[in-house]
Amino acid sequence: MVWPNYLFQTNTLSIICASVALPPICLVLYSSASRRLTGRRSVYDRKFEKRPAKYNLPVAYFCSIMKYQVGDKIIILYSEEEGEIIDIINDEMVLVNVRDVKFPVYLDQIDFPYFKRFSQKKTEPKKAKQYVDNIKKEKGNTRYQVSEGMWLAFLPVFDKDVFDDDVVEKLKLYLVNQTNTPYSFIYTLSYNGRENFELKNEIMPLNDFYLHDILFETLNDIPKFAFEFSLLKPEKKKVQFYETSIKPKAKQLFKQIEEMRHRQEACFTYPLFEQYPDSIPEDKPDLTKLSAAGYKIHQSGGSGYKNPPRTVVDLHIEKLTDRWQRMSNGEKLDLQLKEFEKYYDLALQHHQSMLIVVHGVGTGKLRDEIHAILRSKKEVRSFVNQFHPSFGYGATEIYF
Repeated sequence: MVWPNYLFQTNTLSIICASVALPPICLVLYSSASRRLTGRRSVYDRKFEKRPAKYNLPVAYFCSIMKYQVGDKIIILYSEEEGEIIDIINDEMVLVNVRDVKFPVYLDQIDFPYFKRFSQKKTEPKKAKQYVDNIKKEKGNTRYQVSEGMWLAFLPVFDKDVFDDDVVEKLKLYLVNQTNTPYSFIYTLSYNGRENFELKNEIMPLNDFYLHDILFETLNDIPKFAFEFSLLKPEKKKVQFYETSIKPKAKQLFKQIEEMRHRQEACFTYPLFEQYPDSIPEDKPDLTKLSAAGYKIHQSGGSGYKNPPRTVVDLHIEKLTDRWQRMSNGEKLDLQLKEFEKYYDLALQHHQSMLIVVHGVGTGKLRDEIHAILRSKKEVRSFVNQFHPSFGYGATEIYF
């Protein structure tokens, strides 16, 4: 039988021996046959010549570790770091180089890295957390698909769960001003009737304002987003301030998020107002006929009903006048009751469902007077003086 020359010029025979588990004598025959037929030294002859005498091992040793050779790329199993074999120590250990660090390892602690490269899913690096102080001011409102007016925008922030699905981690809240008027505002967030967050600031025309973040799981706690707006430059034809609030149900918010993802949009919005409301004109009846008939007409100093309605009326005397220290107790009580009557009538005119009157605790005189008036009002369905998260026991809630 004639052996092909290329078997002795390459490592082919050694591979065949290892694959079919031939005895070590095959390598000995291969080495000697290579020298006789080709006149060249085999790979193993050259390897033995280069190594010191103390490392010269029997040919049977090389047959048992044919899986690895010097220069092979390997991976450390416990750390998943890739390296290279730079020397063979014995039949159980090799010397590897990982990131310019050389150390010995056992053969059962390494493997070839090719399977890992082709099978492992690439993971995107996590983005560093961004804090409010580092957020750059955004120009324009092109990301909000809204028309003219004031809007509250919710931007969901998605993350991956253990099943690699997109889930909402939190919601970013923005106030969007799509008008040509600057406003000052007071924003309040409450959960289950208890105030959780408050912010006072200003928003410029055709701009948006970042409010804060809320966690997605808090949507089940009955959130209420309340705003009080006022003009930076007051106008006579406009109301002094305007109150509005949004109290969406959790089911509605979940539905909004699903519809937003279906439309492939970045956010969903709720309208706060389209135009800042005008002031209510004061009705001035024609009293000339009564005057001509001999009746005396007394012009009042103004009913003060130009003010817009409010859902919360604070009757603390220092909030009503600057000269309260010079007033007697009777004068203070009279002024407080007049203020109560004014906003009570405004609540009825604007068909409010409820009104909160803040009278404080004190001696209870003002509270008792207000309760006596409410008992005689047929428009009042019920009223209660109970603990309130913002006012304690110093407020009465009126329901029409």
